[in-house]
Amino acid sequence: MKYLYLVGLLVVFLACKNDKREENTLENKVLDSVKRMPLDSLKLKDFDIESLDKSVAIELKQKQLIEKKDESEELEALIIDKHYLVEKKDYTINFKYPLINESYKPTNRNFNEFINDYYVNITKTESDILESKAFCDSIGAKKFREERFIDYKIYNVNDQLVSVLFYKENFYNDAMHPSYSFDCFNFDLNRGVFMTYADFFTQGSEEELVDIINKNINKQIGKADIYYDCWEVSLDDFSISKNNFVLNDTYIEFYFDDCVICPSYTGTYSIELPLTDLLSVLKKYDSNPLVF
Repeated sequence: MKYLYLVGLLVVFLACKNDKREENTLENKVLDSVKRMPLDSLKLKDFDIESLDKSVAIELKQKQLIEKKDESEELEALIIDKHYLVEKKDYTINFKYPLINESYKPTNRNFNEFINDYYVNITKTESDILESKAFCDSIGAKKFREERFIDYKIYNVNDQLVSVLFYKENFYNDAMHPSYSFDCFNFDLNRGVFMTYADFFTQGSEEELVDIINKNINKQIGKADIYYDCWEVSLDDFSISKNNFVLNDTYIEFYFDDCVICPSYTGTYSIELPLTDLLSVLKKYDSNPLVF
């Protein structure tokens, strides 16, 4: 009886081991097939996120952002595309950003001065990098080569306003992939001023807008698709990011930094809201280009 019991345990052990081996083999086959396919042919929605290697999913998510269509070609006459690149032993700075042609209107200078002197500010960026390395007490951090990368997307609303999305790659030591963060600016071409959340939305509308955003997120989660493991945005997180939106004639798109509404390996960085869903929170002023 004792020997029969031992034999039974051995059979169960071998069966579990074989099951595990078959499971690992299946997982490896999925990953191998994904890695053999050209990245250009892959889309997140084409695969079950749970069966994907998360690093591949992160690359796809970032690639979709980078290749997202904007209106830079349509605005070619208005926009001056700028590129600043410096590669040194300890760091790389790679900034792409737009300026607005001042020959169309002198007040376009307000946009250019803000971007050059405040947002991009190459001199300050280099100074910050060197200062952080000089005062850092970690030998590993001093050896780590820092990379600062900024690129942009640009949109136009009724020939009255330009919306600019800046996306920044942030590289951290020992990380396989960069994380992304965002800044959005909306510039009124007629008046030569920047417009913020308060110029488009009614006072105290944040809570209602968060509810609209979360209904949209939950709708996407309900479809499964690429919103695996995503969650609702909190009022606190939205209050921090409420000025991070770009506009066009039919919808508003809010952008959130990595891991605010979804983990880095799934979901998207933004939520599109049709203007027709926002009528209750939009300001009804003539200066608001979203009024229709």
